[in-house]
Amino acid sequence: MLTGSAEDIIFPLQLPVVCWQENRQQRKSENEIGVMNHMIRVSQLKLSIPHTKEQLEKKLVRQLHIRPEELISYQIRRQSLDARKKPELFYVYTVDVKVKNEAMLLKHKKGSNVSHIEERPYQVPPHGTEKLNGRPVIVGSGPAGLFCAYVLAKEGYRPLVLERGADVEKRKSDVDHFWETGVLNPDSNVQFGEGGAGTFSDGKLTTGIKSPFIKKILEELYEAGAPEEILYSSKPHIGTDRLEIVVKNIRKKIESLGGEVKLECKLTRLIVANKFVHGVTYEHKGESIDLETDTVIMAIGHSARDTVEMLYNLGVDIMQKPFSVGARIEHPQKLINEAQYGRFANHPKLGAADYKLACHGLHERGAYTFCMCPGGTVVAAASEKECVIVNGMSSLARDGENANSALLVGIEPKDFPSEHPLAGIYYQREIEHKAYELAGANYNAPAQLVGDFLKGIESKQLGNVKPTCPTGVTLTNLDECLPTKVSATMKSAIVEMDKKLNGFNLYDAVLTAPETRSSSSVRILRDDLLQCNIRGVYPCGEGAGYAGGIISAAVDGVKCAHAVLNDEH
Repeated sequence: MLTGSAEDIIFPLQLPVVCWQENRQQRKSENEIGVMNHMIRVSQLKLSIPHTKEQLEKKLVRQLHIRPEELISYQIRRQSLDARKKPELFYVYTVDVKVKNEAMLLKHKKGSNVSHIEERPYQVPPHGTEKLNGRPVIVGSGPAGLFCAYVLAKEGYRPLVLERGADVEKRKSDVDHFWETGVLNPDSNVQFGEGGAGTFSDGKLTTGIKSPFIKKILEELYEAGAPEEILYSSKPHIGTDRLEIVVKNIRKKIESLGGEVKLECKLTRLIVANKFVHGVTYEHKGESIDLETDTVIMAIGHSARDTVEMLYNLGVDIMQKPFSVGARIEHPQKLINEAQYGRFANHPKLGAADYKLACHGLHERGAYTFCMCPGGTVVAAASEKECVIVNGMSSLARDGENANSALLVGIEPKDFPSEHPLAGIYYQREIEHKAYELAGANYNAPAQLVGDFLKGIESKQLGNVKPTCPTGVTLTNLDECLPTKVSATMKSAIVEMDKKLNGFNLYDAVLTAPETRSSSSVRILRDDLLQCNIRGVYPCGEGAGYAGGIISAAVDGVKCAHAVLNDEH
């Protein structure tokens, strides 16, 4: 199923949103005492485009076989767009309802689409029996670090968050300066700073994991300023422009609960004795500061390579992990809309269309699209000098002329240059440096028309698709910076993917490379208590190899917070 944008028919949501707001305080109270929520859930409610709130309610009443006056309230839990039977498109809803005579309805319910749901609200685990020595220190303010800090702060632990980068306002200024001048700040950029790498992204909240924490995380993001549709959309997203607000508000909430977020503070050392952590050393404005603690959560993100090297030199157990390499592919958003929506391509309620494609078995490895950004832009995302990498982002409105997505190929440890635990990092860095040199050593990104890429010839001039990379692009042959197996697989994939999405192999479409940071290339090993082989150190989130996106990272942050709460060291 496809999902529409944030513009999707807002009108059916008036009643449920009101209900949500009226019950918000009640739900918070229930969360505190662990009351089980009981409800009737109606699924597979299908309505054509367009439709009204009244039509949704009538459909709901018919499905339940009740009279309209027996429907007390309802709340939309999921909304998706089914475009599998073009030219017809349908919205599909899952709705939770309150009705009169609930027991009687359930006794005589018809069909599998009406069910009784028991949902246990989020609860924190019991606390450990021994007090921590010093405040827990969280390294990194991405989703993992922020949600770990939020849980610990809410429980009275006064966590201290250390973030090497700047606050969102200064960080945005540093990023803009880099894009305009090519002068990179290694500690404040697209990868580092308040909110982590996700701040300069589409803000996607989709995830393949299952967790009881996800609903709570989405509610907290909504409370912090994310759009309401993240609570029910099948493919929720926040948008780069709204993420800045959300991140700032979560930080303020942590601080209001007794936590502290220190920005422009770079961790330089863990103080370790007898395989136990006793403190940390961090730098702030040229000053080196020691801090005593026996609890450190390492939510460092996938680009803190210097920190990973520091951990390795300390003797922390680290292993190689697969990751992916490829490029961003840009098409006219109009083309994607027509391919996905057919005759509804210009419908004002649908917004920009997205896609998700995969091919398997090509050149002994698969290819797939990742982090597709409808109506978005390609991002120059370097965090190390003389290295070029790209990513994608889009605003909440997704109203740009181009669509872009990563087109990635899986890389296995067998492809790495050695068996060294950090060999994946060195492999990524080699590709990124080649790209830097290939594009002119000025932070332009190497780019190529899709048609020329398929032919294996250097691009000389652009066609109708104008690349959006803010540092500029240099037309070249991407075969010169991408590994041979990667480029060969990408070529086969483009041809195959065009069979699934008409126009994907558009000659004028632009490939901009390299995309190397879709996930971490290492895993920092941890045990059942979520600690590494240095006691009191909790590897966390995407940088530690346990997540792959905003929601999964946030979930791992909550898990690590729970591990700290349970700890009895």
